[in-house]
This record gives sequence, structure tokens and C-alpha cells, in this order.
Amino acid sequence: MSHAPSRSEVRLSNWRTHPNSRWSFQNVREIVPTVEIAAARAETEASPGSDALSGLDLSLPNGSRIDALDHLAQSHGDAFVALKDGRLVAEWYAPHCDPNAPHIIFSISKSVTGLLAGIAAAEGALDPDAPITAYVPVPPGGAYCDATVRHLLDMTVSLSFEENYLDRQSDFDRYRRAMLWNPEHEAGREETLEEVLVSLPKAQHPHGRHFHYASPDTDLLGLVIERATGTRFHAYLADRLWRHLGGRGAASVTVDRVGTARAAGGISVTARDLARFGQMMLDGGAAGGRQVVPADWIDDIRSNGDREAWVTGDFAGLFGKGRYRSCWYDTGDEHGSLAAIGIHEQWIWIDPVRRVVLVKLSSRPEPSHDPSTMREKSMLRQIARRI
Repeated sequence: MSHAPSRSEVRLSNWRTHPNSRWSFQNVREIVPTVEIAAARAETEASPGSDALSGLDLSLPNGSRIDALDHLAQSHGDAFVALKDGRLVAEWYAPHCDPNAPHIIFSISKSVTGLLAGIAAAEGALDPDAPITAYVPVPPGGAYCDATVRHLLDMTVSLSFEENYLDRQSDFDRYRRAMLWNPEHEAGREETLEEVLVSLPKAQHPHGRHFHYASPDTDLLGLVIERATGTRFHAYLADRLWRHLGGRGAASVTVDRVGTARAAGGISVTARDLARFGQMMLDGGAAGGRQVVPADWIDDIRSNGDREAWVTGDFAGLFGKGRYRSCWYDTGDEHGSLAAIGIHEQWIWIDPVRRVVLVKLSSRPEPSHDPSTMREKSMLRQIARRI
């Protein structure tokens, strides 16, 4: 049964726990400070409903079968949108989900930030091969003091940091407290996100050798973009990218106590607008009759990425033939499918051969759960090829 808690049950200490997340993932602005990327406008496009998904029989990893709509409900789905050739062909929402409310997309924010970096590079404001310290001061000994912007984009920084979403004691909790996503343990300890990022220690191996998934990389990339362009992250995103997508819903990003945006995971948008973003990626960076993201940046994402770094990195089992480039996953399948992924099961799946864009937003109880992620990957791949 789908149940959303009352507002009085949700606190900073429990907003990412189930079932509170069924409400909070669409109401982050009431829990964490946010700034607006876009204001809501009237939605004019009629919904096609979910008929295209009804009766779509999918194969589960264990060999059994499941209807696509049953899968969405059973996998803690909140929203699902499918575009085919740029046209809205299927849409589904859980009973507790408001289609017009922005939903947090967690680490899909990284893929948004990766494209924003491409825009800044094309404008001559950002050099992807420059040292991070050309834009953000990092004290000697910090992991980022001798790394480059490209290392941030491809997550090949040698960083001693564990992405442990349930941690309440070590550097990950310190990082979450600095971004104002976790309550402080004691009064008076108030670090900014930047202070935490530049203090993180280096691992033993050189930069550039392994794909190591670490959200601080992309939060620092957001700061690099801000300093390179002289514009706050949310304003640059709104002006250079978001306003060209034809979006209708509200969009925002969480910020820390001094207004630093959570470029790695704090963006909230509607499912439809996220699908529009995915369509721009499918169309080579073009939207609304103009080139929003440079085509060569998109081509680089599709064509490059260090396979050896991927194979020896953290997520090699997720996409056996995959790569990671500029905050996007190349799945390595025969269709050249691309993916953007966030914790608690947020997905964009782009199939260039079928010309399909899928968006799945969820409130799965576990932030990270490998079997569920592998199942979702299989489901989206099948839907993209058959819808």
C-alpha cells in the first residue's frame, strides 16, 4: 500500500528514510535550504497515461516475468516518463506522487553539472585540463591540491573517502552535515561544504588511474564552475542550460550555510522536465532550436572515457563494457545507451538507436542496493527497446 507520512513526522534527521522519503523527496525545500533554478509554469501538454506500459511483459534477472506497471509499483517508483522521438508516449505516477512537484534527483545532478562544465569550457571560462587550484584554493596535502578538473569530471581523483550513505560518524557524515543534509552532533561545529572538500585526504595511488565514485568530486566541480564563470551555480545553470529546455515545472538545488550549491546531488526537478533534459542529451546537446551544450562535448562523452580506469574502478560490475565520462555512464551496450543514476533509484536511460528517453524517479528505502540497481538497469533497457 502506498503511504506518504504527514509533514509533522519528517525531520532533518529522518527525511531520507522510508516511508518519510515518499513525502520529503518532493518537498526537499521544507527540510534543507534551497535556491530556485526555475519557477513553475502552467503545464499544457496532455498526459498519454500509462497505457503503453500496460501489458508490457518484462523479464526479471531470475527468469520470471513481470508487467511493467507492476514493476514500477513494486520497486518503490514515484514517477516514470517515456519519450519516443521527442514525443511523450507514456507517463505513470504513484498515488502519493504529485506530477507537478519537483523530485530530488540525487546524483543525476552530477550529469547536469557535467554538461554545465561543457558549456563553461566552450565559453572559454573553464579549462578541463587545468589544475583545480587554478579556480579553488586547496591547501597542500589535500587530495585535490594536485588534481585536475578532468579528474573531477571523470571521477579519477585519488581520494581517501568512502561513499557510505548510512554513516553517522566519519567523514561522510561530516560532509553531509556541512551540506546541511544531516543535523549537527554538537553546537558550534559549523563547517562549510568547501571547507570539508578541500580538507579531504589523498589515497595512495596517483590521480587518473581508477574510477572511484566520490560525490565530493562533483560538488567541488560545481565550485570550480562558479569560480571560473563568476556566477553562482544555480544562476549559471538556469541561464545557460535550463531555460532552453522548454521546462514547465519548478526546479531548485540545495545549498549549504554560505550558499554553495550541492552540485553532486541536490537538484530537484519534475519527471517531465528531467525527460526534456535527457532529450537534449539524445539530440546532441540541442534543444529549442539552438545548441545548448556543445556538440563536441556530447560526442566526447559518447566516445571517450578511460576503460582501464573503469575496469579497475568501483562500478565495473554495473556496466561490464561501460565507461564514465564527464559525469555520464556509457553502458557499453550495442545501442550505445547512456545513463544518469542517483541513489534511492533515480534514473535517466537514453537509447540512441530506439530514440527513447526514460526517466524513473523513486523513493526506494535503501540508498544503495546492488540487486535492485541491476534489476532496474535490466527493466529500463527492456522498456526502451519495446515501448
